[in-house]
Amino acid sequence: MREPSPLPVFGKLGLKAPIVVAAPARPGQMADRLRDLLATHGGAALKFSIVVWTIIVLVAVFFIVRA
Repeated sequence: MREPSPLPVFGKLGLKAPIVVAAPARPGQMADRLRDLLATHGGAALKFSIVVWTIIVLVAVFFIVRA
């Protein structure tokens, strides 16, 4: 029986088309700057947040075990 192909995770194999945000833009506001930043660097921000979350969980487990 043929096995299904593995799902791509992050990186070149998981590359998808950029998300287009169709909200009215008002220049000079913080929300617009954040939306533009996430549209261009969303993948990197997601990877960074996963790494930070993992480190926080590991540190918490370390301190719980030490107590």
